[in-house]
Amino acid sequence: MFFEITESELKQVYTSYFEPEGPLRLKIIPSKQKKKYLALVHICRLFEIGKQYSEKEVNEILIDVYYDYVSLRRSLIDYKFMERTTDGRAYWVIDNERN
Repeated sequence: MFFEITESELKQVYTSYFEPEGPLRLKIIPSKQKKKYLALVHICRLFEIGKQYSEKEVNEILIDVYYDYVSLRRSLIDYKFMERTTDGRAYWVIDNERN
């Protein structure tokens, strides 16, 4: 699932859904798909392209962003920001123009 996005939309979602200061903290997961996608663009930037992460490492990063880190992890996979092995032991960012 891909959306055409603008810098203005990215900024608007950041302002509306993330804490204004400090580390990246999501206030609430957007309910509209495009806004959720835009929030995931910001969250995906916390991960290095080309690096493999264990599920525990992914969880440790995401729990600092939002208490429901499991939903965030699932959304990163569903929206094709990340991939994982079939056994779920390794995760990595999909290298594309969104990241």
